[in-house]
Amino acid sequence: MRSIRRGGLVAVALLVAALGTACGGDDDTTDTGTGVTETSEEKTSEEETSEPEEEETTEEEATGMEVVGAGCAGYAEAVPTGEGSVEGMADDPVSVAASNNPILTTLVAAVSGGVNPNVDLVSTIDGGEYTIFAPVDDAFAKLDAATLEALAADDGTLLSTILTYHVIEGRLAPEDLIGTQTTVESETVEIAGEPDALTVNGSTMVICGNVQTANATVYLIDTVLTPPSMA
Repeated sequence: MRSIRRGGLVAVALLVAALGTACGGDDDTTDTGTGVTETSEEKTSEEETSEPEEEETTEEEATGMEVVGAGCAGYAEAVPTGEGSVEGMADDPVSVAASNNPILTTLVAAVSGGVNPNVDLVSTIDGGEYTIFAPVDDAFAKLDAATLEALAADDGTLLSTILTYHVIEGRLAPEDLIGTQTTVESETVEIAGEPDALTVNGSTMVICGNVQTANATVYLIDTVLTPPSMA
């Protein structure tokens, strides 16, 4: 009788051990070396909650656009941040963006009645999608005194004609701009060169182009353009 009981107890013990092994087989435990075991479920939970580190993005990656021209680096150095920077101009309509640009003060005055009170093109250039050639202040400084007086003195026709000759409907990237383009004034401009070294009408240089505003793509230029009919 004792041997039978002993054999029965051994069998029960083996059965319990076997069941314990089977039930524990689903948990993949790992000894961490600290006396604490870690299950596969805990590992998975930690992996799911951990977030990848964010990579820094460049200005070009953030806007999806690349400015072009030999003067872009100099402008970025002079105006690295703020509303007047290349990045900051992207937030505003073109008239506002230009007013924040420290080298476009004369152009801003010209389109807003500051040169000739009969000319106010702000609502026009802010009201559509455009590509705009923007003469910098040094470009206007090249004009002789007689021309400046004429622009300020008439009924606004002369200045309006010149300003609208700097505007093309639609937003054009540098590679799409090259060639003959019809302006809002109705006459054409000729853009040549490579996307990062563009010229307009043969001798006017693009200082920095593909500058984005909320509604326009801007190309800063070193000379005020004159329509062929006024040459």
